[in-house]
Amino acid sequence: MSSQLTPTVPATVAGTVRRPRTTRPRRRGGDARVAAFFLFPAAVGFVLFFLWPTVRGIWLSLTDFNLFGRGEFVGVDNYVDIAQDDLFWNSMLVTLYYVVLNIGFQTAIALGLAVLMQRLTTSLLVRICLLLPYLVANVVVALLWFWLLDFQIGIVNTALDWLGASRLAFFGSEDLAIPTIAFVNVWRHMGYTALLIFAGLQMIPPTVYEAASVDGASEWRTFWSITLPLLRPVLVLVLIITVTGSFQVFDTVAVTTGGGPVNASRVIQVYIVERAFERSDFGYASALSVVLFVILAVIAFAQNKWLRGGESDLA
Repeated sequence: MSSQLTPTVPATVAGTVRRPRTTRPRRRGGDARVAAFFLFPAAVGFVLFFLWPTVRGIWLSLTDFNLFGRGEFVGVDNYVDIAQDDLFWNSMLVTLYYVVLNIGFQTAIALGLAVLMQRLTTSLLVRICLLLPYLVANVVVALLWFWLLDFQIGIVNTALDWLGASRLAFFGSEDLAIPTIAFVNVWRHMGYTALLIFAGLQMIPPTVYEAASVDGASEWRTFWSITLPLLRPVLVLVLIITVTGSFQVFDTVAVTTGGGPVNASRVIQVYIVERAFERSDFGYASALSVVLFVILAVIAFAQNKWLRGGESDLA
């Protein structure tokens, strides 16, 4: 018996040999051009709407620019004036008071809602209901609560009157103005924040909770020893978003109190707008904006660095 092997290479009718197909390596240059094509609109938007206004704002902060003149270079005079400006320090204290209230209540309530959603229900309807206030514009939310809490015709004060309690000037009192504004913004944003935390909870493996249950850990012990440590990167992200957003609160204050009564709710953003558009002092307003930008950058960096927002305990 012959043991000669026949060739496996197929032959064509003309007698030529068909070569197997080979895969050509992709050209990196082509991929780079496609990536640049898709990134170009975003890059143009970043330069036009973020980078250029930032550079322009820094330059204006070094001038006395206003609507009636070209503006002269004054160096750091605006920053020296800011350090001696009592209204600036008052607006910063009011803003810090608002930030502490807003972050404290919003994070605590959102964390509780997220844990309840994970433990009790994963219903899509519940998530939609929580997100609904966030989908309403800030101005509309501010007007809604302004009418609800009105001293004369507001339904809340009508209910207090019916219960025999005294009516409250929620937006007209120096003591209640900032807590009321914080309450309005917590109501609007807590659903969105809860969904961010809920997404972080979904990344924690169920086996970790099963091991804790086998060891006999209580719900409270599981929350403090497992949920919070493993949720730290998401909580850091939430805190950075909440802090930067809280420092920039403007719509709710402008609609409800306008900064009053007696500067009790004049946050830094309201003060910047007043200096720019009511006093036409754009140079000074730009310096205030640069100071706020530096403060937010330092806070965001410190939060991410100290709380180790880029690291996860899941190994």
